[in-house]
Amino acid sequence: MTNAPLVARKLAVLADHLGRLTARRPTEFFRYQADTLLQDAVALSILVVVQEAMDISLHIASDEGWEVATTFRDAFDVLAKHSVITSELAARLGATAQLRNRIAHGYATVDAERVWTELPSGIETFEAFSAAVAAFLIKST
Repeated sequence: MTNAPLVARKLAVLADHLGRLTARRPTEFFRYQADTLLQDAVALSILVVVQEAMDISLHIASDEGWEVATTFRDAFDVLAKHSVITSELAARLGATAQLRNRIAHGYATVDAERVWTELPSGIETFEAFSAAVAAFLIKST
């Protein structure tokens, strides 16, 4: 059985950082582009959000005795296979694993304009993930 208090704490951290991302994103790209400290703050919150979602996925799969994901991307597919999230949502979440790796490993391939442009839909994706996981926790208790 899933450790609901642990997952709930992780969902709270994820929600906190989603709020930070929402608050930090300026309405104009030029403001974001000109502020490297803001870009770093956004990158850190993205990293935390993606990492928490992956951790949540891995904890649920482990606690439920499901198969072990071999990659971070696969962690979301395991939840989809067991109807915690949809396959479409798993695919959207899986794509974020690559961005997480770029940020975490300091690759020079993080495109500021792309991050700024895709941030609103990314926030929606992780809000949908959080809602699905919360529903799973409620249903499984």
